[in-house]
Amino acid sequence: MRTDIVLPQKLKAGDRVRFVSPASPVRKGSLERTSRLLEELGLAVEYGAHVYDVDETLDYLAGKDEDRLADINEALRDPGIKAIIATRGGKGAYRIADGLDFEAMRHNPKLLIGFSEITILHMALLKSCDTIGIHGAPWDNESFGQASAGSFVKSVMSAEPVKVRPTSREHTYVLTTEGKATGRLIGGNQDSIATAAGWALPNFDGAILLLEAFNLRLGHIDRQLTMLIKTGIIKNVVGVAVGQYTDCGAASDPTITSDIRCTEIDILRDRLGQLGVPILGGLPIGHGKNPIAIPIGTMATLDADRKTLTVAPGISG
Repeated sequence: MRTDIVLPQKLKAGDRVRFVSPASPVRKGSLERTSRLLEELGLAVEYGAHVYDVDETLDYLAGKDEDRLADINEALRDPGIKAIIATRGGKGAYRIADGLDFEAMRHNPKLLIGFSEITILHMALLKSCDTIGIHGAPWDNESFGQASAGSFVKSVMSAEPVKVRPTSREHTYVLTTEGKATGRLIGGNQDSIATAAGWALPNFDGAILLLEAFNLRLGHIDRQLTMLIKTGIIKNVVGVAVGQYTDCGAASDPTITSDIRCTEIDILRDRLGQLGVPILGGLPIGHGKNPIAIPIGTMATLDADRKTLTVAPGISG
């Protein structure tokens, strides 16, 4: 895999950043707190024209597909915009991922910041123009804690490696094996990776696969990972970094009888164990408490023995 990645410039005071809503809607006025946080960093905050839209028929979408796509592409084409920030995940980014202006991103690389459903946009951009994204959000210290808030600032404003350590408070911690691997860190939300299979995924050969999930039942986790394995998409990864699997498992699943003792941990161990590579679990990355922001697409070293994931910066100084 390529290691000569062209990195966007780190954010600095005075830079313009723009909110867009590529997936599900946000309430009007709900971005004010995050905007103040970004302004305190010296950034000039802007809003896409359709950032607060809601589709009249499919009201789980933040407006019509063409409008959500237009907001992203307008930001991609504007050389003065230094970062594009997704207001939230949810559903719907998969409907527009193939319509991104990849040429504009290649010509003027900039950060796309988001996680969850935004993973599919990160994957499409990696596939088509090999550009770096940030898996995370502008988390504030009051609501998410110092580690989360600090990791976002470091990821977008400091050209230093990001080191993430697992925590035993995350139940995926028990998946950790042994060994060490180095490769590009590619991945994010499991559901979005599976949705992108066959049309919007980059090459995972030689990569460290990052996985996190929210609200997936046992069958979903099993089917998706089995598909990724059987198709060969992840057969040549060199390591797996497992983050937070939040609100996942058999709970509230009408297809699972009450006497099933299997958990999502059992399925992850069974499926990922087939890859025969080092696994580092328990990483605070995803939808759980105190999540950490990290670059996606840069080189990383996973050390299961020392229990560290060290990710090269996604920005240049």
